[in-house]
Amino acid sequence: MDLAYVCDWERRPKSTHCPSVPLVCSWSCRNLVAFTTDLKNQDDGGGETDVSHMIHIMDTEHPWDVYSISSGHAEVISCLEWDQSGSRLLSADGDGHIKCWSMSEHLVNSWESLLSSCVEGDPIVALSWLHNGVKLALHVEMSGSTNFGEKFSRVKFSPSLTLFGGKPMEGWLAVTVSGLVTVSLLKPGGALLTASESLCRLRGRVALADIAFTGGGNIVVAATDGSSSSPVQFYKVVVSVVSEKCRIDTELLPSLFLRCTTDPLRRDKYPAVTHLKFLTRENSEQVLLCASNQSGSIVECWSLRKEGLPVNNIFQHRSPVVGEKQPTILKWRILTTTGDLERVSAVALPKLPISISNTDLKVASDTKFCPGLGLALAFHDGTIQILHRLSLHTMGVFYGSAAGPGQRPGDESAVKRQRTGAPGLHFKALQFSWTSLALAGVDNHGKLHMLRVSPSMGQVLEMNTTLRHLLFLLEYCMVTGYDWWDVLLHVQPSMVHNLVDKLHEEYMRQNQALQQVLATRIVAVKASLCKLSTATAARACDFHAKLLLIAISSTLKSLLRPHVLNTPDKSPGDRLSEICAKNMDSDIDKVMINLKTEEFVLDGDPLQSLQQLIQWLGDFVLYLLANLPNQGSVVRPGFGFMRDGASLGMLREMLVMIRIWGLLKPGCLPTFTATSDSQDSLQLLFRLLTKLWLCCRDDAPPQDPDESLIDECCLLPSQLLVAGMDWLPVNDGVIVKLQGKQPIRLQFGKTDGGSRSGGQRTDNLRCVHMGVCPTEESKACTRCGCVTMLRSPNKSNAMKQWEQRWIKNCLCGGLWRRIPSALA
Repeated sequence: MDLAYVCDWERRPKSTHCPSVPLVCSWSCRNLVAFTTDLKNQDDGGGETDVSHMIHIMDTEHPWDVYSISSGHAEVISCLEWDQSGSRLLSADGDGHIKCWSMSEHLVNSWESLLSSCVEGDPIVALSWLHNGVKLALHVEMSGSTNFGEKFSRVKFSPSLTLFGGKPMEGWLAVTVSGLVTVSLLKPGGALLTASESLCRLRGRVALADIAFTGGGNIVVAATDGSSSSPVQFYKVVVSVVSEKCRIDTELLPSLFLRCTTDPLRRDKYPAVTHLKFLTRENSEQVLLCASNQSGSIVECWSLRKEGLPVNNIFQHRSPVVGEKQPTILKWRILTTTGDLERVSAVALPKLPISISNTDLKVASDTKFCPGLGLALAFHDGTIQILHRLSLHTMGVFYGSAAGPGQRPGDESAVKRQRTGAPGLHFKALQFSWTSLALAGVDNHGKLHMLRVSPSMGQVLEMNTTLRHLLFLLEYCMVTGYDWWDVLLHVQPSMVHNLVDKLHEEYMRQNQALQQVLATRIVAVKASLCKLSTATAARACDFHAKLLLIAISSTLKSLLRPHVLNTPDKSPGDRLSEICAKNMDSDIDKVMINLKTEEFVLDGDPLQSLQQLIQWLGDFVLYLLANLPNQGSVVRPGFGFMRDGASLGMLREMLVMIRIWGLLKPGCLPTFTATSDSQDSLQLLFRLLTKLWLCCRDDAPPQDPDESLIDECCLLPSQLLVAGMDWLPVNDGVIVKLQGKQPIRLQFGKTDGGSRSGGQRTDNLRCVHMGVCPTEESKACTRCGCVTMLRSPNKSNAMKQWEQRWIKNCLCGGLWRRIPSALA
């Protein structure tokens, strides 16, 4: 485990980030990190200070671009919770107020709160979104299988509450310090339905609580009053809607007493329960407890088990009834406990849903696959330990100190700091990423630390085993749609080529339906990988171009409509693909004759508005063909398309479609600068593209392009002016700077990324130039860096339809962030 980067605050003379209150941190599946600080503001006259309770949201790839919200909470923020899509955030405070934050204009650095609920004056101690019924299990035993369905199986799990038709109802649940459970439900129309109920008849103080879910749709709440001598209580909570009103039913479940309070040597040693957590939010049968004193802590792991109920001797001698079973009872049993530890300051539990069956655990142990098996404990001495979630034995240690992160105890500067009595640096909040390969921690000075967590916990592995572990987690991200940024932290440049090839092999082994679902996602993963190495940067260009090609192709085909309604099952787009695949003629007009041109007649005037996308297709085909002779031992942009029969076939289809549309409206045709007025540019490009496509069709053995094709491609630049293709967005993220083991220091608000200097700025989505110094507000993708204008300059419906496809996410699936016009 090592430090990747640290983000610090700029020091301001009249405002400081106050570490005196507990900090909260939460990490979403889209790799957005939210954390809180309190900001003390002092007036110019040196009068009383007021405190702003701040929420800070950042994406891990651009940590300096933090979005700070003055939350409006009157009291300290006690809870932060992301929803399962990673697009909404709940915050709760010490006055009973809960706010729901969502992205404004779908930008990760612009947030607003439109929904809220309140239990006035009753501090919130636990908060969770209702479960949507989606649960996967990751099987390490099946990591070598060729079927994604065997590696990542869907577990039968019911939502907390369903609407008509079984659709999960959205909402949240909170537990207050007075023992109330409050539920807020989001109705389909946007209204909020709220209800509160006592956890039990005899309400008592709840100092700590946590929330988990059962497969049957019930909710389990664990609660303690903070004293280690008191029982830890468990409650079943059932939420329903009756007569348009929210109803909450609660039931008391078996409770437990901490083992350390029954040990004569430790009876009074750890008086306070400081941490209470279910091991996973979908497993209410395992709980982690931490009891502490001023200088130390002890951690216990408990499990709920079904045990046989002993029967009185009177009933043991009677004849057993057929089918009668021994009565059982649920009882908490301790799994394991640690020895005396340094005082625990924060706990992080893994989010990776790894199966913990005996077979899976054995394979994980044999192959040294550790993600999802470890939980993290942060201590007041600045260290972090990763413990096995079941046995609690130590798997890895990160040494921090008062002098700074990554410095081991015993360093001279650390000793000096301790002698002066200054508070040591330690983590107040800690969160695992969704693959458990990274830890985000906020220290008592308000700094954010990002730590890499090795998949093998530092154990030496063969390269093939390491690649298999990373490939397994990349496949998991690809199937679930979760961001894979934390996996890239562990990919070295020398691994990129093998990972890309192996990922493609596994993808090609899936059934056709799943391949279609994952078609763009796998291209986005490959593009992210190829950016990590200078040797594969050209391939990253090709993958970005392929994403744009797939998007344009599907958009243009979606405009086609059958001429008559009672047509066969195949759409005009499918018929176009089928005819182009069968017809190997290099004459575009002969291919066009076989199509029903009436299906290509569009209502209104959309063709002219799509000219910029059509122009990109023409320029791209010309660029590929003109650079065919240059593709040698050095891989250049466009190389990946030379053997990609599917993509070349897609380009042929687009040229045929453009040819037909050109007959209807010549103004939509791509414009080429030719040396001869009689040159039919589209016919020439189609002929050469067809010859190249015939060399690498999927249904024929691959061949090298013949000499005549290469000679004709050599002459292309003398016949047509080849436009430069600026198709690779600027790589301004932090991931490429983290290849080494030395941590980098960053500052919130101070850009550390690169920007493209000079020359035309390009709108990568609309395929238009924005000028050398664009004045329009722009947004950029957090994953690939693709830049596009924030406001649409188009008024036509066809172009707005194209833009609406990317309003929430980029072509690669990444989120958008607003950027200043100077960085566009």
